Amino acid sequence: MASIPNAAERSDLPTILRALRHRNYRLFFIGQLISLTGTWMQTVAQAWLVYRLTGSSAWLGAIGFASHIPVFLLAPVGGAFADRHDRRRILVATQAGSMLPAYVLAAQTFTGAVQAWHVLALTTLLGLVMAIDIPARQAFLFDMVEREDLLNAIALNSSIVNGARIIGPAIAGLLVAAIGEGWCFLLNGLSFLAVIAGLLAMRLPPRAPARAEPALREIREGFRYAAHTAPVRALLLVVGLNSLMGLPYLVLLPVFADQIHHGGPTGLGLLMGASGVGALAAAVTLAARRGTRGLGRWVAFASAGLGASLILFAFARSFWLAAAFLVPVGFSTIVLMAASNTLIQMMVPDRLRGRLMALYSMMFIGMAPFGSLLAGLLARYLGAPATVALGGAACIAGAALFGWHQPALAAAGRQLILAQQAASGEPAAVGTTGEIPAAAGPPQQHTA
Repeated sequence: MASIPNAAERSDLPTILRALRHRNYRLFFIGQLISLTGTWMQTVAQAWLVYRLTGSSAWLGAIGFASHIPVFLLAPVGGAFADRHDRRRILVATQAGSMLPAYVLAAQTFTGAVQAWHVLALTTLLGLVMAIDIPARQAFLFDMVEREDLLNAIALNSSIVNGARIIGPAIAGLLVAAIGEGWCFLLNGLSFLAVIAGLLAMRLPPRAPARAEPALREIREGFRYAAHTAPVRALLLVVGLNSLMGLPYLVLLPVFADQIHHGGPTGLGLLMGASGVGALAAAVTLAARRGTRGLGRWVAFASAGLGASLILFAFARSFWLAAAFLVPVGFSTIVLMAASNTLIQMMVPDRLRGRLMALYSMMFIGMAPFGSLLAGLLARYLGAPATVALGGAACIAGAALFGWHQPALAAAGRQLILAQQAASGEPAAVGTTGEIPAAAGPPQQHTA
């Protein structure tokens, strides 16, 4: 559990920034902002490099598949690892390991030796690292803040992801057009140093050693909990559907930027930045909330909103109109993912947190490679607009099914949250409706 902020830290911060009262989270926030700007720079530059080398939407899909399939296959191992070992040490190691592919790709690009299969191999290597990093990073949020600040911490984390998503692509578009992709890769490699420095500067109480169990038994326990807990299962399924069918629009953005809107790398950066604006607005909106009441309905509306916005984007023929439709795409994506993440973390016991975050990662990130591969192949035969519109229709269908069952899921989720509050010794915030109640009221005094 996080260390308790002192009185000075509890004051002088607006509600929307309340998780920053925790020193450890402030260090994490600053490091992530720098590193994620570099990550988004590399994402844009890498997509443009592959498209420049191959001119193929199928290659874009293959790169997306290679970068995320390790998360789908190995995240359960990473989740069990995060429940058993010190999460900060895991993150220091994974952040250091993430620098290597960026430096190698920069060197290959500067020397002119880079080929598409090099990018494929390096993104696969990075995916292996991320399979360990992502469950530990998601669970580590709970180690840095108190339970009542978890939604705010997740929302603020989304805000820096998407603030960087605005800044990084814009910078990358300019750098790629002016001096080439290699500088984006080099700057991304250097940006990981900020996260590592922040992690090493944290002061965290020692974690109690986890009971040693066979790894496969621990992994099976996480799967069984998700399969037999209806609200968690439903949230994971709706996240997985949106990741599979909705989010692969990202791998086709170079096609929209070049062939449909004729904007080149600068246009690609602007399109990605537009979705980042919506995502940042969603993160700020969620950060202003003080509890989880009604978040289940937000998940359903966000899935429907993502689908409708993707259909409008797919058939927009004006560049600026297409960019405008990407704003609600970004907004809906972050509401869906952050709300689902928060609800799952509030419902699960701490001993399973890493493993459930691994399953969340499998659905959010691990399903993306299948979606990327499918989108790349479909785009060859149907075209990019029809492929994106088809994915949007699937998101709307999933929203309708989730919304139909939402009242019963909310009632079950309320009981799970109350159980976890009781287990942690926190006062229960019981609602009188069938909604999942607020996690907590004003900050309570706790012992570490």
